[in-house]
Amino acid sequence: MILFAFLAQTLRIAIPYLFAASGGVVAERAGIVSLTLEGFMLSGAFAAVLGTNYTGNPWVGVLCGVIGGLIFAMIHAVATIRFRADQVVVGVAINLLAIGVTRFFLKLFFDSSSNSPRVAGFGGNVKAAGFDNPLLWLGIFIAPLVAFVIYKTPFGLRVRAAGEHPDAAESVGVSVTRVRYVAVAISGILAALGGVYLALDQHQFTDQMTNGRGFIAIAAVIFGRWDPIRAALACFLFAAAETFQIQMQGSHAIPSQFLVMIPYALTIIALAGVVGRAVPPAALGKAQG
Repeated sequence: MILFAFLAQTLRIAIPYLFAASGGVVAERAGIVSLTLEGFMLSGAFAAVLGTNYTGNPWVGVLCGVIGGLIFAMIHAVATIRFRADQVVVGVAINLLAIGVTRFFLKLFFDSSSNSPRVAGFGGNVKAAGFDNPLLWLGIFIAPLVAFVIYKTPFGLRVRAAGEHPDAAESVGVSVTRVRYVAVAISGILAALGGVYLALDQHQFTDQMTNGRGFIAIAAVIFGRWDPIRAALACFLFAAAETFQIQMQGSHAIPSQFLVMIPYALTIIALAGVVGRAVPPAALGKAQG
């Protein structure tokens, strides 16, 4: 019973990571650095709560969250693809912009600098342990779906070509610019769904509620060597560490400050083990000439 509770909590914690990491894989396989996942998640979370608050319908909130992530994704795409700005710098700027914008609108719409009112969400049956949430099931299957698209469809072939050999792709008639725009849009939508799940699961938005999950998701992408399934397994590993940290907090055997460090320390250790051996897409971070 204890093991089942641990696994169930791990799965619920992993869902935002799974959405964001899957989006990160798509964008990075197309050659666009995805440091923006944190910002996409945060904007999606806020937009979802805003839409749900004013309509009372969480499905409208999901749609609003997707639109919120898509808006920030298009800002990212225009800056990096159209104007060829440095992708790392733009990524940092997008994350800071998302923090500032959500904080501003939190104060504007809800007259609070910390959190929104409670809103409707999915499920709610205590006995279901969160498994009556449709977004949870979508999150479980998102990595296999992304893997199928990348490895088994013509669009996936174009995405991989844009990230590995963009000049060769252009020479056979593939518009690398168009492919990268679509890949960044997909990245924004999927990462935003991670934020939507987080916000509707907690039934409210709180300032900076993603709390670094987007950065852990990009670490999962690298640890998974830009493969959707491996990245998903890395997400479960980091989620298990977070679950362990939460359950250990009640024991008082270890100072709480050290327990909070566990997921982030594991992330650093995991990345240290693959840096130098993981080979990113050849054109990752390089503007199309």
